[in-house]
Amino acid sequence: MSALSLLPLFMVGLAGSVHCIGMCGGIVSALSLSGSATPAPFPGRAVIAIALARPALQATLQTNVLRVLAYNGGRIASYMLAGAVAGGIAGAGMLKIATLQMAGYWLANLMLVALGLYLMDAWRGLAHLEAAGNIVWRRVRPLLKPLMPMDTALKALAVGGLWGWVPCGMVYSALLTAMLQGSALNGAAAMAAFGLGTLPMLFGMGLLGTRLRAQLQRRPVRIASGVLVLGFGLLGLLRAVNGVSLGWLDALCVTGHP
Repeated sequence: MSALSLLPLFMVGLAGSVHCIGMCGGIVSALSLSGSATPAPFPGRAVIAIALARPALQATLQTNVLRVLAYNGGRIASYMLAGAVAGGIAGAGMLKIATLQMAGYWLANLMLVALGLYLMDAWRGLAHLEAAGNIVWRRVRPLLKPLMPMDTALKALAVGGLWGWVPCGMVYSALLTAMLQGSALNGAAAMAAFGLGTLPMLFGMGLLGTRLRAQLQRRPVRIASGVLVLGFGLLGLLRAVNGVSLGWLDALCVTGHP
């Protein structure tokens, strides 16, 4: 896969991460603690500036940054593992039939349309899909208890690795795209691009806490993000309907045409 072909997936992750803030905001906010039992947002910009000048506060800042990075590293690694499995299924020949490829292409883009509408609060159908996935999550959730509080980078890494399996319509959309990549390596690369797209907002959330969360959950932000993701899905469907290349617009399609 080329870097250009991964860019749309990165953008979907970036735009869709306003949904991550809602789902993962609590766990990411907990990373701003220094092992205390009561959640508190990470200090604002003024305190960060002071921290850079005072050794004790600077050490606390570095510890928080390390734990936030470890959490997100574990989360993205779990995405990549899921992408490798999904891409490997296709590479093993299960999606070699043209009809199945086309069906997968349509489904992947319809999921993007659904995700865009979900982000805009125009249609909540993906919420039902996430609820169904909770059957799996109920088996994973007990594994988090020994890792609380997340007072070390190693615990944060483990929590991130488990949290990556939380039922999420946005991740399901990306996984469908990963499955169409034709190999485990390409599937993992697709999910890495998607995961890195979610990184800026969740990293900022881990450092700035509820302040950033409140801003990103504003309706104008969600609508703008939803419109972007919806556009990717509609562009892919337009390409499928035409059955031909759209020229330079092909670079903006999240899923490659089968």
